[in-house]
Amino acid sequence: MSLSSWRLNLSEFWHRPPSGYRPGVTLGQVRRDLAGLDFTQHSAAQGVFRCPRSGLELVVQERAQAQFLMHIVVCEWHVQVPCEQSRQARIRLRHTGAIRRQGLAARLLAGEAGEWDPLLQRLRNDPQLLGHLLPLDFKRLELRRDDQGWQIHLEHFGASEVVNRLPGFRRYIRLSAEQRAALLGSFVQLYNLLREF
Repeated sequence: MSLSSWRLNLSEFWHRPPSGYRPGVTLGQVRRDLAGLDFTQHSAAQGVFRCPRSGLELVVQERAQAQFLMHIVVCEWHVQVPCEQSRQARIRLRHTGAIRRQGLAARLLAGEAGEWDPLLQRLRNDPQLLGHLLPLDFKRLELRRDDQGWQIHLEHFGASEVVNRLPGFRRYIRLSAEQRAALLGSFVQLYNLLREF
């Protein structure tokens, strides 16, 4: 076996779906949690939700993460925000506070610091945005900007599935009504805010 074929086999091993992963099952559960929104299936593990009131399109993609004797299927949410100028930026948002959530931290990971300071201040202090993001249980939230515009990438703790092999069980973590409202409200507020930049 040559070195290149060995690397290819190793790459396939690390990138193959975990045993027991059923593409589309978690997405089907998310569809039930977001009943009332229009849905278009793009593939077994990806679809687009459309909010009738706001007109936003939310792309949801399943991602299976292998663990020892188990795997987790998380849903990654993407929203595209068009903009006129082509500038580069990458911003990570997280909650602040050790025990209780007290605010929002916005950290610039890529881009010119001086150019993006007004946006970072707005993200940290906008009362409507904070009203939706503080109760939202997200694992990761990033804002990325390139020639296509802004992309909002969010990974939520809810709307995910835990699958264990020993003992065998599956558990879907629902998107509660409160989290659904916070999720949709956060996307609307971020969309409106990012259109200004």
